Amino acid sequence: MDEDVAIRGATPADTEPLARLLGILFSIEADFRPDPERQRRGLALMLGEPERRAVLVAERGGEVVGMVTAQLVVSTAEGGPAALVEDLVVDAAERGRGVGRRLLEAIEGWAAARGASRLQLLADRENDPALAFYARTGWRATRLVCLRRGGR
Repeated sequence: MDEDVAIRGATPADTEPLARLLGILFSIEADFRPDPERQRRGLALMLGEPERRAVLVAERGGEVVGMVTAQLVVSTAEGGPAALVEDLVVDAAERGRGVGRRLLEAIEGWAAARGASRLQLLADRENDPALAFYARTGWRATRLVCLRRGGR
């Protein structure tokens, strides 16, 4: 694992590099499209309630090279908190170096410290590299189908 990368909590000063990373993510997900202003608003909301929401960054040499977000929800199936991992993205040049794995481990630690017994995420079904990464890191597909109403 690459020890030159630091994982830390994001601050409002990280908003622009995080919005850039979200632009990369949303450009490869068929259900979303980049909109920097919406991403900035969403990041402000995420950063505004740190006990229930987390934004973590991977930083190398003072540059943000990856990020992950999560938020707590109540799971009636679990009878307690669960965490929804919302965004995981790593700069293309940093992929395959352990950055994504370290981000996932850090967000799992954040969730566990808040009593979450389950983590869940959505991934684009056509993003084979992401699906393979999640499988290698111990995530498994469920029989559930994501449905939505509203939004773009």
